[in-house]
Amino acid sequence: MSALKYWLWLTELRGLKNQTRLALLRHFGTPEDVFYADAGEILLTEGMTREQAAILEDHRLDAADRILADCQRLDLRLLTIQDAEYPGRLKNIYDPPCLLYVKGRLPAFDEEVAVAVVGTRDATPYGISSAEKLGYGLARGGAVVVSGLAKGIDAAATRGALRAGGVTVGVAANGLDVRYPWENRYLYEDVAAAGVLLSEYPPGTEPFKTNFPVRNRIISGLSLATLVVEAPERSGALITADTAVEQGRDVFAVPGPIDAPNSVGCNRLIREGAVLTADAWDLLQEYEARFPDKLRREEARKEPEKLGYEARQKEEPRPVPPSLRLSDPAVSLTDDQIALLRALSDEEPIQVDDLIEQTGIPTRRVLSALTLLEIEQYVQQHSGKHYTRAVTLTE
Repeated sequence: MSALKYWLWLTELRGLKNQTRLALLRHFGTPEDVFYADAGEILLTEGMTREQAAILEDHRLDAADRILADCQRLDLRLLTIQDAEYPGRLKNIYDPPCLLYVKGRLPAFDEEVAVAVVGTRDATPYGISSAEKLGYGLARGGAVVVSGLAKGIDAAATRGALRAGGVTVGVAANGLDVRYPWENRYLYEDVAAAGVLLSEYPPGTEPFKTNFPVRNRIISGLSLATLVVEAPERSGALITADTAVEQGRDVFAVPGPIDAPNSVGCNRLIREGAVLTADAWDLLQEYEARFPDKLRREEARKEPEKLGYEARQKEEPRPVPPSLRLSDPAVSLTDDQIALLRALSDEEPIQVDDLIEQTGIPTRRVLSALTLLEIEQYVQQHSGKHYTRAVTLTE
């Protein structure tokens, strides 16, 4: 555990690029050696500038200690690029992450037909149905399904794989304790139980826009193939497909109507050489000779009795929040507390700053009211000072 704090120190230093960290590891061997190296030695590292060397003079370890405590509390473990369990497939890409946060059981990626299934967040019913069908078929056929856990295509493919009882992998662009998007919060739990959640970001990290394209290299890097189900002309899924090509991985795509905006990207990929994919075996047959003991043709062609988001919702109803009648004499709430409850959603977490702006209530009073509401279990706090309402309001 003591050695891990040096890994966290190196990966959390602001201003260092990942390639710089990798160069330091190649030169010194371990983060601990980097930590104790003098400035002259550090400047001998390939590509090192004096500005970057100055960043490495910060030897504070308080952030590392805090992250280690968070990982212990959240049951997360750390996987470094020097660990034997670190996938060789990922290690061999241009820019592998030095450190991964892990929740769940890591499959032996180098021995698996891992397939990344990606696509637009704003999926059509055709895209959702195709993604669930393909996720199901891939898992039944013996593949490990990898996704970014985004809403739309990613979530649909993951649901399909889970319905098949397959191994699923979710690569998040945020800390693993931050459920993003919020509507997929139950999916995080299912994936961790059936496979593994991965992130290169420490607990508490919000899903900043810049994290997503960086995260995509891990999704494709873990996978033999990337399958794009539905993607408009400008889409993060196409970035993942391009990254897969750069990494020497195969790209597959689901065709769509020629006049459908969400299929423009997929149709272009097929025109440029991606393998047209209409069912799971269209993809898996490409790897049958390499993994004869892993893949199952007939299983891959089976379909579940029911697919679709609505069907899953009926099968697995979400818990209904208890009701709170504001006019009940037994309910003693201040005007501030009532205003905050009305401003909060029971689905999408809202940050404290946004609540202050919406309600016009001063910061001190908002924080005080939220604390009391949380004690009464009327609200739930999430990472990053975000809150949701834990009750359904009635007048």
